[in-house]
Amino acid sequence: MRKLILAMTLLPLLAGCSMFLGGQEQFRQGASSSLVDFLYPDGTLPPKADGRMPHLELPLRVGIAFVPSNSYRDISETDKQALLDKVASQFRDKPYVQTIDTIPETYLRSTSGTRGMQQVASLYDLDVVALVSYDQVSYSGERDSALLYWTIVGTMFVKGNSNEVQTMIDTAVFDAETAKLLFRAPGIHRQQENTTLVDNARDLRHLQTGSFDAATGDMIENLERELVTFKDAVENGERAETSWRSGSGGGGSIGLPLLGLFVVFGILANARRRQQNRRRR
Repeated sequence: MRKLILAMTLLPLLAGCSMFLGGQEQFRQGASSSLVDFLYPDGTLPPKADGRMPHLELPLRVGIAFVPSNSYRDISETDKQALLDKVASQFRDKPYVQTIDTIPETYLRSTSGTRGMQQVASLYDLDVVALVSYDQVSYSGERDSALLYWTIVGTMFVKGNSNEVQTMIDTAVFDAETAKLLFRAPGIHRQQENTTLVDNARDLRHLQTGSFDAATGDMIENLERELVTFKDAVENGERAETSWRSGSGGGGSIGLPLLGLFVVFGILANARRRQQNRRRR
């Protein structure tokens, strides 16, 4: 009797929930920080290519910044900093990099365009600027199938959702003086999952976070490869010309490691001469 009363009490509630869930509408949402909108605001056209290669002085002073977002949805400051740290780590162990500075996003919010990027680079005394941007689109809509649940009053069909998230994270590296693009490293990830309407919001947030992390990993791998490719291209006289700063230990000056090698070679040469003189005697 108690079970029957409980069933009669919950049945209208369950039926009401079912009707409410069945009325879920499809929606699409996105969040992005557009590199194009930042560098070329209000439809500004990029300058025509003049054919000249940028000139870079080694070792490089690198600045890394996150492109400001104009979306009402944005990733957390913690996630942004973690992403910038991962990008910086790819430059940190390179012998041709002298310093790495993380530029606060507020500095870029007060300016825009290639001129604005150059002003920030001048403020930090940078040679190259790496701008990190992202774009994430989420789609959620009802799928035709339904999920079967066992309840205290029997079986119940619950309409489900199909969540899809596409994420792209891009690191573009520019010469500060000419604002020319030196190279870029994109990271792309797409994932789709089915979920119940009850858990849809939670599952969609989880999907967005996972897609962002996966796209970040893809971008970091591509950035590592692009750094090697760019180095090889420069050594072959492509993309950019380079020279060493005065007193930096490269180019026109002899660094301590090279000087040490000369000393060792001198000692070995003297020992060999002495040995030859003894044999002659």
